[in-house]
Amino acid sequence: MHRRTFVTSLIALASSRAFAATGTFEISRTEAEWRAMLTDLEYAVMREDKTEKAFTSPLNTEDRAGIYHCKGCDLALYASAQKYDSGTGWPSFWDAIPDAVGTQPDNTLFATRTEVHCRRCGSHLGHIFDDGPEPTGKRHCLNGASLVFKT
Repeated sequence: MHRRTFVTSLIALASSRAFAATGTFEISRTEAEWRAMLTDLEYAVMREDKTEKAFTSPLNTEDRAGIYHCKGCDLALYASAQKYDSGTGWPSFWDAIPDAVGTQPDNTLFATRTEVHCRRCGSHLGHIFDDGPEPTGKRHCLNGASLVFKT
């Protein structure tokens, strides 16, 4: 097997998970309903676990006071007071609003990461890493495509 074929196969395997979170959620929609309400990028991120390109979301540089909501169900997820510039190119927070998000292991890229999703509709938001600032030491690295900012 050629290296390019091997790498392409691994990427396809890593991208094959159909939905961000497993389980039952308060808000559920059919695939057609999700596609009707989301752009192609939003659907890819929120429903197929894809990642938007770094430094492309205007929410990465948003610095007004407000709340970041789930684009899929409008649940308040993150307060601007917990946002910081991680330098990664994605909106980053050191904590979520209590009881707003759920997590699950994500084993798609050669290591186990912590996937973070909306606890109400299961939409994929991003991942949580252990390299964030105090007081939590966590970095909730999120896709702006899955968020709506409200002042």
